[in-house]
Amino acid sequence: MSVAQLQSRSLILFDLDGTLVDSAADLYRAMNLSLEKLSMPMVTEAQVRVWVGKGAAKLCEAVLEHLFGHVRAQQQEQLLNTFVETYAKELCVHTQVYEGVLPFLDYCQNHDIAMACVTNKPEHLAKGILDILQLSPYFKMVIGGDSLAERKPHPLPLLHCVQAQNTTTSATLMIGDSSNDVEAARRAGIDCIVVSYGYNHGESIYDCQPQQVVDRLVELV
Repeated sequence: MSVAQLQSRSLILFDLDGTLVDSAADLYRAMNLSLEKLSMPMVTEAQVRVWVGKGAAKLCEAVLEHLFGHVRAQQQEQLLNTFVETYAKELCVHTQVYEGVLPFLDYCQNHDIAMACVTNKPEHLAKGILDILQLSPYFKMVIGGDSLAERKPHPLPLLHCVQAQNTTTSATLMIGDSSNDVEAARRAGIDCIVVSYGYNHGESIYDCQPQQVVDRLVELV
C-alpha cells in the first residue's frame, strides 16, 4: 500500500537538493572555486555528494575537517562567506530537475494540493534555483535552513508549513532523500516518502527505515 494517499493530502512538503534537483555538481564546482580563492586544497565531487544536505555551514565544516583535521571558527566563516557568494553567482551551471519530478508537480497542482519546499539550503539560494529552473510557481512557500530558529531534522520547519497552510499533519506528506527528512517527518508526525536517487550523507537510505522508497516521483501518481 502506498504511503502517498494523494487523495487525502492537502499539503506536500519537498526537500530540494537530491529530491527535486541534482545540484551536487554545482555545489562541488562552487566549493572548489572557493577553496582555490583561499589557496586551500581541492575536494572531489564524490566527497561533496556525501557532505551535502545539512546546509552550507555544515558543508564548509565537513570540507575543513577533511582537509585539516579540525575546524577553526574564523576559517569556517571565511570559507562559508566565500562559498555562498561564489555559489550564488552561478547556481545552475549543471543543476537540473530530476526525471519524474515535473509530472508529479503538475499532478499535485492540477489536484489542488498545496506544495512547499523545505530545505536546509539558505533560503535565498533555494529560491534562486527554483526561479532559474522555473519551479517557483509550484510552491506556496519556501523554507530555507536560515528561515526559522531550527532546521531539519528538527520538526519545526515542517510544522511551520502545516500551520501556515492551515492544514493538519495527517493531511500532509513529506518527500525527501535523506535521514534528515525522515527524522524531521517522524518527529512532526507526518508521513514521509523518500527517493532512492538522492544524497544521504554516504549512507543507504534504507538504514533509517523510511516508510516508502521510490525511484521516481511520478510513480506516486
